[in-house]
Amino acid sequence: MRFASLGSGSAGNATLVEAGETRLLLDCGFSVKDTVQRLARLQLAPEQLTGILVTHEHDDHARGAFKLAARYQIPVWLTHGTYRMCERYLPSQAVTVKLIDAHTSFALQDIEVHPYPVPHDAREPAQFVFTDGEHKLGVLTDVGSVTPHIVAMLQACDGLLLECNHDLEMLRTGPYAHSLKKRVGGWLGHLDNQSSAQLLSQLDNRRLKHLVAAHLSEKNNTPALARQALSEVLHCASDWIGIAHQAEGLDWRDL
Repeated sequence: MRFASLGSGSAGNATLVEAGETRLLLDCGFSVKDTVQRLARLQLAPEQLTGILVTHEHDDHARGAFKLAARYQIPVWLTHGTYRMCERYLPSQAVTVKLIDAHTSFALQDIEVHPYPVPHDAREPAQFVFTDGEHKLGVLTDVGSVTPHIVAMLQACDGLLLECNHDLEMLRTGPYAHSLKKRVGGWLGHLDNQSSAQLLSQLDNRRLKHLVAAHLSEKNNTPALARQALSEVLHCASDWIGIAHQAEGLDWRDL
Protein backbone atom coordinates (compact mmCIF):
# COMPACT_ATOMS: atom_id res chain seq x y z
CA MET A 1 0.00 0.00 0.00
CA ARG A 2 1.26 3.49 -0.81
CA PHE A 3 0.10 7.09 -1.10
CA ALA A 4 1.10 10.34 -2.77
CA SER A 5 -0.15 13.90 -3.18
CA LEU A 6 -0.80 15.68 -6.46
CA GLY A 7 -0.81 18.95 -4.54
CA SER A 8 -2.13 20.32 -1.27
CA GLY A 9 -3.22 23.84 -0.33
CA SER A 10 -5.84 26.49 -0.98
CA ALA A 11 -5.22 26.38 -4.76
CA GLY A 12 -6.09 22.69 -5.10
CA ASN A 13 -5.90 19.31 -3.38
CA ALA A 14 -5.71 15.70 -4.52
CA THR A 15 -4.31 12.60 -2.80
CA LEU A 16 -3.62 9.18 -4.30
CA VAL A 17 -4.02 5.91 -2.39
CA GLU A 18 -2.97 2.63 -3.97
CA ALA A 19 -3.14 -1.02 -2.92
CA GLY A 20 -2.72 -3.88 -5.37
CA GLU A 21 -4.47 -2.84 -8.59
CA THR A 22 -6.76 -0.38 -6.80
CA ARG A 23 -6.01 3.33 -7.14
CA LEU A 24 -8.19 5.94 -5.48
CA LEU A 25 -8.06 9.69 -5.94
CA LEU A 26 -9.13 11.56 -2.82
CA ASP A 27 -10.45 14.96 -3.96
CA CYS A 28 -9.66 16.74 -7.20
CA GLY A 29 -9.33 20.49 -6.88
CA PHE A 30 -7.39 20.94 -10.12
CA SER A 31 -8.50 21.25 -13.73
CA VAL A 32 -8.62 18.07 -15.79
CA LYS A 33 -5.54 19.13 -17.75
CA ASP A 34 -3.58 19.94 -14.60
CA THR A 35 -4.70 16.72 -12.89
CA VAL A 36 -3.58 14.60 -15.84
CA GLN A 37 -0.19 16.32 -15.81
CA ARG A 38 0.19 15.83 -12.07
CA LEU A 39 -0.77 12.16 -12.38
CA ALA A 40 1.86 11.73 -15.09
CA ARG A 41 4.54 12.98 -12.67
CA LEU A 42 3.66 9.94 -10.56
CA GLN A 43 3.68 7.62 -13.59
CA LEU A 44 -0.10 7.25 -13.67
CA ALA A 45 -2.80 7.92 -16.24
CA PRO A 46 -6.41 8.77 -15.31
CA GLU A 47 -7.60 5.56 -16.98
CA GLN A 48 -5.83 3.68 -14.17
CA LEU A 49 -7.97 5.24 -11.43
CA THR A 50 -10.51 2.96 -9.75
CA GLY A 51 -12.55 5.74 -8.20
CA ILE A 52 -12.67 9.29 -6.89
CA LEU A 53 -13.66 10.22 -3.33
CA VAL A 54 -14.73 13.77 -2.49
CA THR A 55 -14.39 15.04 1.08
CA HIS A 56 -16.52 18.19 0.67
CA GLU A 57 -17.73 20.74 -1.85
CA HIS A 58 -15.16 23.53 -1.58
CA ASP A 59 -13.54 24.48 -4.89
CA ASP A 60 -10.02 23.47 -3.90
CA HIS A 61 -11.23 19.90 -3.33
CA ALA A 62 -14.09 19.29 -5.74
CA ARG A 63 -14.01 21.57 -8.76
CA GLY A 64 -12.26 19.10 -11.08
CA ALA A 65 -13.62 15.81 -9.74
CA PHE A 66 -16.72 15.46 -11.88
CA LYS A 67 -15.22 16.62 -15.16
CA LEU A 68 -12.37 14.14 -14.67
CA ALA A 69 -14.88 11.43 -13.75
CA ALA A 70 -17.03 12.11 -16.81
CA ARG A 71 -14.14 12.24 -19.26
CA TYR A 72 -12.54 9.00 -18.07
CA GLN A 73 -15.65 7.17 -16.78
CA ILE A 74 -14.51 7.03 -13.16
CA PRO A 75 -17.15 6.57 -10.42
CA VAL A 76 -17.34 9.15 -7.62
CA TRP A 77 -18.08 8.44 -3.95
CA LEU A 78 -19.31 11.19 -1.60
CA THR A 79 -21.90 11.97 1.06
CA HIS A 80 -25.40 13.07 0.11
CA GLY A 81 -24.84 16.56 1.52
CA THR A 82 -21.61 16.98 -0.43
CA TYR A 83 -23.28 15.76 -3.61
CA ARG A 84 -26.11 18.28 -3.27
CA MET A 85 -23.58 21.09 -2.88
CA CYS A 86 -21.53 19.79 -5.83
CA GLU A 87 -24.35 19.84 -8.36
CA ARG A 88 -22.93 23.08 -9.79
CA TYR A 89 -19.85 21.12 -10.91
CA LEU A 90 -21.74 18.40 -12.78
CA PRO A 91 -20.90 18.37 -16.50
CA SER A 92 -23.34 17.56 -19.28
CA GLN A 93 -21.85 14.07 -19.61
CA ALA A 94 -23.11 11.36 -17.29
CA VAL A 95 -21.19 10.74 -14.07
CA THR A 96 -21.56 7.61 -11.94
CA VAL A 97 -22.18 8.84 -8.37
CA LYS A 98 -22.13 6.58 -5.31
CA LEU A 99 -23.60 8.10 -2.14
CA ILE A 100 -21.99 7.09 1.14
CA ASP A 101 -22.76 7.36 4.84
CA ALA A 102 -19.96 9.11 6.73
CA HIS A 103 -20.29 6.51 9.51
CA THR A 104 -20.28 3.39 7.31
CA SER A 105 -17.21 1.63 5.91
CA PHE A 106 -17.16 0.11 2.44
CA ALA A 107 -14.76 -1.82 0.21
CA LEU A 108 -13.37 -0.66 -3.13
CA GLN A 109 -11.60 -3.71 -4.51
CA ASP A 110 -8.31 -4.02 -2.56
CA ILE A 111 -8.95 -1.05 -0.26
CA GLU A 112 -11.35 -0.81 2.68
CA VAL A 113 -12.54 2.77 3.10
CA HIS A 114 -13.56 4.16 6.48
CA PRO A 115 -15.19 7.60 6.20
CA TYR A 116 -15.73 9.75 9.28
CA PRO A 117 -17.47 13.11 9.82
CA VAL A 118 -15.48 16.21 10.76
CA PRO A 119 -16.28 19.78 11.87
CA HIS A 120 -15.79 22.04 8.84
CA ASP A 121 -17.83 24.77 7.19
CA ALA A 122 -19.31 22.53 4.52
CA ARG A 123 -22.65 20.71 4.10
CA GLU A 124 -21.66 17.14 5.07
CA PRO A 125 -17.86 16.88 5.09
CA ALA A 126 -16.03 13.61 5.65
CA GLN A 127 -12.44 12.54 5.96
CA PHE A 128 -11.11 9.03 5.39
CA VAL A 129 -9.02 6.18 6.71
CA PHE A 130 -7.81 3.55 4.22
CA THR A 131 -6.58 0.02 4.86
CA ASP A 132 -5.56 -2.99 2.78
CA GLY A 133 -5.95 -5.31 5.77
CA GLU A 134 -2.31 -4.95 6.76
CA HIS A 135 -1.55 -1.23 6.57
CA LYS A 136 -3.56 1.81 7.66
CA LEU A 137 -3.45 5.31 6.20
CA GLY A 138 -5.23 8.16 7.95
CA VAL A 139 -6.12 11.42 6.21
CA LEU A 140 -7.28 14.54 8.05
CA THR A 141 -7.45 17.94 6.35
CA ASP A 142 -10.06 20.71 6.33
CA VAL A 143 -11.14 20.41 9.93
CA GLY A 144 -11.54 23.21 12.43
CA SER A 145 -11.46 21.29 15.69
CA VAL A 146 -10.59 17.83 16.97
CA THR A 147 -13.32 15.52 18.23
CA PRO A 148 -12.99 12.27 20.23
CA HIS A 149 -14.21 10.40 17.13
CA ILE A 150 -11.37 11.83 15.05
CA VAL A 151 -8.86 10.74 17.69
CA ALA A 152 -10.35 7.24 17.69
CA MET A 153 -10.29 6.94 13.89
CA LEU A 154 -6.62 7.92 13.56
CA GLN A 155 -5.19 5.55 16.14
CA ALA A 156 -2.33 3.22 15.14
CA CYS A 157 -1.79 4.45 11.58
CA ASP A 158 1.16 3.39 9.43
CA GLY A 159 0.84 6.64 7.49
CA LEU A 160 -0.84 9.91 8.42
CA LEU A 161 -1.58 12.92 6.22
CA LEU A 162 -2.37 15.67 8.72
CA GLU A 163 -3.53 19.24 8.20
CA CYS A 164 -1.18 21.98 9.42
CA ASN A 165 -2.93 24.91 7.82
CA HIS A 166 -1.60 27.90 9.71
CA ASP A 167 0.62 29.24 12.43
CA LEU A 168 -1.50 31.13 14.96
CA GLU A 169 0.76 34.16 15.12
CA MET A 170 1.20 34.37 11.35
CA LEU A 171 -2.57 34.21 10.90
CA ARG A 172 -3.11 36.88 13.56
CA THR A 173 -0.66 39.32 11.98
CA GLY A 174 -1.11 38.26 8.36
CA PRO A 175 -2.85 39.88 5.39
CA TYR A 176 -6.26 38.19 5.64
CA ALA A 177 -9.35 40.27 6.42
CA HIS A 178 -10.60 39.94 9.98
CA SER A 179 -13.65 37.93 8.89
CA LEU A 180 -11.48 35.44 7.00
CA LYS A 181 -9.12 35.11 9.95
CA LYS A 182 -12.10 34.25 12.15
CA ARG A 183 -13.31 31.67 9.64
CA VAL A 184 -9.93 29.99 9.16
CA GLY A 185 -9.17 29.94 12.88
CA GLY A 186 -12.70 29.02 13.99
CA TRP A 187 -14.01 25.66 15.13
CA LEU A 188 -15.30 24.94 11.59
CA GLY A 189 -12.17 26.22 9.86
CA HIS A 190 -8.70 24.70 9.63
CA LEU A 191 -6.24 23.20 12.11
CA ASP A 192 -3.24 25.26 13.16
CA ASN A 193 0.17 23.69 13.77
CA GLN A 194 -0.20 23.41 17.53
CA SER A 195 -3.69 21.90 17.36
CA SER A 196 -2.40 19.29 14.92
CA ALA A 197 0.52 18.57 17.24
CA GLN A 198 -1.85 18.20 20.18
CA LEU A 199 -3.93 15.73 18.18
CA LEU A 200 -0.79 13.81 17.24
CA SER A 201 0.14 13.56 20.94
CA GLN A 202 -3.13 11.73 21.62
CA LEU A 203 -2.47 9.00 19.06
CA ASP A 204 -0.74 5.64 19.26
CA ASN A 205 2.13 6.34 16.85
CA ARG A 206 4.16 3.18 17.37
CA ARG A 207 3.41 1.95 13.84
CA LEU A 208 3.82 5.35 12.20
CA LYS A 209 6.17 5.13 9.22
CA HIS A 210 5.22 8.33 7.41
CA LEU A 211 3.83 11.60 8.75
CA VAL A 212 3.01 14.27 6.18
CA ALA A 213 1.89 17.83 6.93
CA ALA A 214 -0.76 18.96 4.43
CA HIS A 215 -2.89 21.93 3.38
CA LEU A 216 -0.29 24.49 4.49
CA SER A 217 -1.30 28.10 3.93
CA GLU A 218 1.15 29.93 1.70
CA LYS A 219 0.49 33.19 3.57
CA ASN A 220 0.01 31.99 7.15
CA ASN A 221 2.46 29.11 7.61
CA THR A 222 5.84 27.70 6.61
CA PRO A 223 7.02 24.10 6.23
CA ALA A 224 9.62 24.75 8.94
CA LEU A 225 7.01 25.80 11.50
CA ALA A 226 4.76 22.84 10.71
CA ARG A 227 7.66 20.41 10.94
CA GLN A 228 8.83 21.90 14.22
CA ALA A 229 5.42 21.51 15.87
CA LEU A 230 4.97 17.90 14.78
CA SER A 231 8.56 16.75 15.34
CA GLU A 232 8.46 17.96 18.95
CA VAL A 233 5.67 15.48 19.63
CA LEU A 234 7.42 12.54 17.98
CA HIS A 235 10.91 13.53 19.22
CA CYS A 236 12.23 13.08 15.70
CA ALA A 237 14.32 15.16 13.33
CA SER A 238 12.17 17.84 11.73
CA ASP A 239 13.10 16.77 8.19
CA TRP A 240 11.57 13.33 8.89
CA ILE A 241 8.18 15.05 8.61
CA GLY A 242 7.04 15.15 5.00
CA ILE A 243 5.35 18.13 3.38
CA ALA A 244 2.59 17.89 0.77
CA HIS A 245 3.42 20.98 -1.28
CA GLN A 246 0.96 22.99 -3.33
CA ALA A 247 2.95 22.88 -6.57
CA GLU A 248 5.10 19.75 -6.23
CA GLY A 249 2.75 17.58 -4.18
CA LEU A 250 4.43 14.58 -2.54
CA ASP A 251 6.07 11.59 -4.20
CA TRP A 252 4.95 8.04 -3.42
CA ARG A 253 5.37 6.86 0.16
CA ASP A 254 5.27 3.11 0.81
CA LEU A 255 3.58 1.78 3.94
